[in-house]
Amino acid sequence: MSAGPPRPDLATEPTTDPSSTDSSTPDPALAAERAYLAAARTDLARMREHTLALDARGGDAVSEAYLAASLHRRVLALTDDSQTPLFFGRLDLDCSDGPDSSDGTRERFYVGRRHVHDDAGDPVVIDWRAQVSTAFYRATRTEPMDVVLRRRFGFEGGQITAYEDEHLLDQTEESRRSSILATEIERPRVGPMRDIVATIQPEQDVIVRAGVAQTVCVQGAPGTGKTAVGLHRAAYLLYTFADRLRRGGVLVVGPNSAFLSYISAVLPALGEVDVRQVTLDELVGARVAVRAEDTAAVATLKGDPRMALVLRNTVYAGLVPPTEPLVVPIGSRRWRVPASELARIVAGLRDRDVRYAAARAMLAQRLAHVVLTRMEAAGESPDDRTQDAVARSVPVKRMVDSLWPAVDPVRVVLRLLGDASVLAAAAQGVLDTDEQAQLLWSAPARGPKSARWSLADAVLVDEAADVVDREPSLGHVVLDEAQDLSPMQLRAVGRRCSTGAATVLGDIAQGTTPWATPDWPTTLGHLGKPTAHVEVLRRGYRVPAAVIEFASRLLPHIAPGVAPAESVRENAGELRLVEVPDLARAVDSEAQRLLTMPGSIGVIAADATVERLSGALTVAHSVLGRDAGTTRVTLVPATLAKGLEYDHVVVVEPAGIVAAEPSRGPGLRRLYVVLTRAVSGLSVVHTEPLPTELLASD
Repeated sequence: MSAGPPRPDLATEPTTDPSSTDSSTPDPALAAERAYLAAARTDLARMREHTLALDARGGDAVSEAYLAASLHRRVLALTDDSQTPLFFGRLDLDCSDGPDSSDGTRERFYVGRRHVHDDAGDPVVIDWRAQVSTAFYRATRTEPMDVVLRRRFGFEGGQITAYEDEHLLDQTEESRRSSILATEIERPRVGPMRDIVATIQPEQDVIVRAGVAQTVCVQGAPGTGKTAVGLHRAAYLLYTFADRLRRGGVLVVGPNSAFLSYISAVLPALGEVDVRQVTLDELVGARVAVRAEDTAAVATLKGDPRMALVLRNTVYAGLVPPTEPLVVPIGSRRWRVPASELARIVAGLRDRDVRYAAARAMLAQRLAHVVLTRMEAAGESPDDRTQDAVARSVPVKRMVDSLWPAVDPVRVVLRLLGDASVLAAAAQGVLDTDEQAQLLWSAPARGPKSARWSLADAVLVDEAADVVDREPSLGHVVLDEAQDLSPMQLRAVGRRCSTGAATVLGDIAQGTTPWATPDWPTTLGHLGKPTAHVEVLRRGYRVPAAVIEFASRLLPHIAPGVAPAESVRENAGELRLVEVPDLARAVDSEAQRLLTMPGSIGVIAADATVERLSGALTVAHSVLGRDAGTTRVTLVPATLAKGLEYDHVVVVEPAGIVAAEPSRGPGLRRLYVVLTRAVSGLSVVHTEPLPTELLASD
């Protein structure tokens, strides 16, 4: 079976590629492909119309609401974007019975962003995530995977403009790099991040299609596509294991709201509109309002993994040894459980690997069960209803409240940070006295609402909440910029995928927090995924060679064990180092120059100088995190640059960016991040001398 209507015989199709659509002699193969695209769009429109016509009525109101929501998502997934091609490649497969067969049987598949079928139900476009599409990304001349011909399409405005063919079984054909692939990779960046389904490389595809139960950690140099790979893996897993993951849910955790805004269009473009995307603040900030900021030293201490034990000790500090027996009157008799037996029951539950609240609920049933055994020994015949009644009786409830009191995670942390005696008891043998003094609030809060909670405090509350009640696990979590998370923050994310898997993305060299991870095994251990597989991406598709080579001068100073990226860009890119007397005027002039070129422009400066620089610029611009971002020029605070990309980047005063961090190590890593945001060219404008680590070595 072929995907779609009959095509001209392969022998009549050119093996060379039309470089332009303006040829005086129309190419019949190009015309046929354009006709196929038009037919595919018609079929997609028909699929959408059919979905719109479906009746959402169900057996009850809940069923109807669920069905209506499902149909709405389906309609959104079938919406055609006229500026985006329905397919970007074609596979012609050899489907003959064996190596000696000469029947010439072939199947043809068009690979695109979504599945499209005709009226008969036959595939017109195959989803890029389907098993058969794997060959489009991985087939080579040494491992052709039954591919006779692989065709890539060039598009402009949603219309086919060119194609390139690879005949993988023809060993005489010269192997060359795809100009269509290079053009797509280097296409100017305007607006949010795009999907990369047309340009996924073999080493990226291996990660994207990793098994649903496998946690994968991706160490990726700048421009290697690690974020895109993580998002496409989420889309692949949702397609391949739809029931399993939609039931459990998929979560994307990013470093800040600017980053999430930048990547927000990728999954919807791939038809996945139900994936929740949050920052760490949003993930853990539901229980308390974060409105304060800790010093680097205090935040580092609060993020230390030892705090997990301190919090557990605090939660269980309310357990007290019983001093009185339990007496339960039933009818005319009183049943007695001595304090010594109560102590054994409490100790048994304390030693079990169950959450605090679950053990508290079990305690009531254990006490009731002991009473029942007393009744049975006395010749009575109680049943389960009697045990439940005893567990709910006033004497048992009072005893449970006395032995195993209910706790509120927010108030647990409030007491811990506000009462020196509580902290000393919980931290004995875990934290020294100086560390305890660092943790204590200078002025204890009167209550949870008046407390000035920090993000690190919110993470502690999240940990305490998990000690009390187990956090439900999602099906899959994508964690980006993982190198910047503290151990306690990693534990918070790990709780969300305790029975699921994760895709962990990051770059050791881009760690900019005081607690940035030294290595991936450490991170994965805190995440609860110590056996995760680590993949390294080194081939850079975004950052030009001139830029990555310049930025990589910092690597020996910030991450000696990390190899620099290997840029595969055909265009080496533009690198300009401009020393000037008037910084603002020079930045304005450089932005004006770059506006004559296509693409987006990011002007990145130390956070403290952004406002002043914004007032001095005459070129129309937006300020990231403050404005809607409707201009081509965006002024970016250095701390928000991570994960973003612009065609042209102007880095303002590198020495100031380094000096803005608490120490030189994090400052140089921040500068490394900033320097590697460029897609086409990098301009470094400065009045102060460049950091010595950036100067070329002899």
